[in-house]
Amino acid sequence: MTFGADIHAQRKRHDWRDGGSPMTEAASSSDAEQLKGHQRLLALLLAAAMFVLVVDTSLMNVSISAVVRDLGTTVSGVQSAIALEALVSAAFILIGGKVGDLIGRKRAYVLGLLGYAVGALAMALAQSLTAVIVFWAVLGGIGASLLLPAMQSLIHGNFEGAAQKQVYALVGAAAAIAAAVGPLLGGFITTYLSWRVGFVLEVVIITVVLSGIKLVRDVPYTGPRTIDVVGALLSVMGMGGLVLGILVWQEGGESVGALLATGVIALVALAYWLVRRKRAGKPTLIDPDLFSSKLFRFGISQQMLQQIALGGAMIALPIYLQMVLEYNALQAGLSLAPLSLSMFAMALLAGKKAGQRRPSSIIRLGFALLTVGIAMLIPIVPRAEFGWALIVPLLIAGSGLGLLVSQLNNYTLAPISEERVSEAAGVNSAAGSFGLSFGLAFTGAIMLATLSFSFTKMAEASTVLPPAQQQQVAQALENDAELMTNTQLEQLLGNQPQEIRDEIIRINTEVRPISLQVALLIPILAGLVGLFNSFRMMRLPDPAPSGSEGMTLG
Repeated sequence: MTFGADIHAQRKRHDWRDGGSPMTEAASSSDAEQLKGHQRLLALLLAAAMFVLVVDTSLMNVSISAVVRDLGTTVSGVQSAIALEALVSAAFILIGGKVGDLIGRKRAYVLGLLGYAVGALAMALAQSLTAVIVFWAVLGGIGASLLLPAMQSLIHGNFEGAAQKQVYALVGAAAAIAAAVGPLLGGFITTYLSWRVGFVLEVVIITVVLSGIKLVRDVPYTGPRTIDVVGALLSVMGMGGLVLGILVWQEGGESVGALLATGVIALVALAYWLVRRKRAGKPTLIDPDLFSSKLFRFGISQQMLQQIALGGAMIALPIYLQMVLEYNALQAGLSLAPLSLSMFAMALLAGKKAGQRRPSSIIRLGFALLTVGIAMLIPIVPRAEFGWALIVPLLIAGSGLGLLVSQLNNYTLAPISEERVSEAAGVNSAAGSFGLSFGLAFTGAIMLATLSFSFTKMAEASTVLPPAQQQQVAQALENDAELMTNTQLEQLLGNQPQEIRDEIIRINTEVRPISLQVALLIPILAGLVGLFNSFRMMRLPDPAPSGSEGMTLG
């Protein structure tokens, strides 16, 4: 759900300069110059491309149990692939923008679409988790990192004036609608057809989008053509080291400490490298002067925290619905609908009704609602027997997310000068994608670590399981902790005595809600940190858009 950040950026800056809010364009579009002929078709194709990008992850989230069953893999393996896809997009999006500058934005757009199409096709044909990781997560993530910066440049270069605003609004609306209906659409397709059909449909849409590529006019790049190779490598190592370290820890691998240390050291080295290279007057991956603005720093940190919370919730809740309540994809999608639909509705409402309210106050309310909504799930999880028991907390959390979506991009990018907004939007998008991948990975890892610890302790305390069985359980969990449905566990224990089966099923029934409760503490913590930051934001002046004079420094 972070993919809309770059595309929204230019439109929102114009909205703010015109005194409006991000979601008011639709209301005023009747007074604007209408798109005509091939421009209308091109705008629809660009919106279709954005729809596919956003709906893709929703399809994976609500199809976890079906993918696990069909590929003979594990929940943690699929969750790792989802986190890896977001990580790859975050790690390469800054580089993707530079690559598009060098090879041409139209060519980068085509390569990005092809990368995504290959990833979707591989999902439709995949017979193992390896194919999902290599083609969908890695290749698809790289495709997204090429596609998004190129799409923004092409919109800016192919449309002018009111038409340009309309296209930004249309593409942004496509992203928002995909986020809202994605769980329902993915759940319906997975339940009544197959999750593979969903990815085939993605390939079909991308093929249609590529069929209209002749409508796209390339946008030449006139800036410096030097690439900051060291900065690019350090950014990939930094973000990659942190998230890969968590994924390796989750899977019980080795060298976790080395990976995490590599990530931290690389990010520190990146900051030092950018400052040093800037002082030497050489091109940098990103301009370190962007971070001299307090508004920008707060904006990207809040964007990252919002996405950590969203990523944590969107991995814990689908797993809970599919592995604990044993819901199919459609039932899971319907149960998650209050979150996505309230987020969409509140973003639309806040954009129209924000008026003279301070953006920082709306952001503060957004983090407060997000935190309260997720916190309300903690006591419900062990007691809920059906998904609709989650409806009130999800409506509250979704409303908070909607308020944040309506404001954060504006807050972050408004004070950035026109010539630097694309670079700033790329940093903003990278921060959001990294937050999403970190939230997915860390929440999943905490969930499995808690499951392993709790299951082992309860097995050791059991008066039914003999010592040999207790040791067997401990060894199995040490090698491969995995969240399973009771139905799956009963099949696995088919040759065990009845009392042993009953005892292990009892332990599994009790520890799964505990592991999910602990996992939900990650998005709650992210929400609390965001809430704390929002009080600090209230002490700063509201962002005012800058013109050609440059950036507002804080």
